[in-house]
Amino acid sequence: MASLLGWWNRGEEDYGVDFWTSPERAGWLMKQGEHIKTWRRRWFVLKRGKLFWFKESQVTRASRPRGVIPVSTCLTVKGAEDALNKPFAFEISTRTDVMYFIADSEKEKEDWINSIGRSIVQHSRSVTDSEIVDYDSKRTADA
Repeated sequence: MASLLGWWNRGEEDYGVDFWTSPERAGWLMKQGEHIKTWRRRWFVLKRGKLFWFKESQVTRASRPRGVIPVSTCLTVKGAEDALNKPFAFEISTRTDVMYFIADSEKEKEDWINSIGRSIVQHSRSVTDSEIVDYDSKRTADA
């Protein structure tokens, strides 16, 4: 998980997101600590491809995230009740890490899974503009 969170402890200007206004999704979730595996209630904000978390739900321009996950690093988001033996649990996985979360209800869990899943698709790097090759225009230029 350290690789997932390693870049988050930077200056505010590096977030590139006004996390304090108009989030795509926001709410309370339980999150397991990185080193000490206790469960802590945190306020989560999903916005523009980043999942931030805070100690308090009052998020302002001056708030400092406790952590952030760039969803472009995420491979999957899915239910994890069986893995944790806890209701309303879900997981986010990357190539190297898995993070677990617990929502307050089944509906909240499904809403978070759907929102994060949509964000993963929107921000995936499977094809970028620089990787798209227009073979028709190359032929015309070569002819």
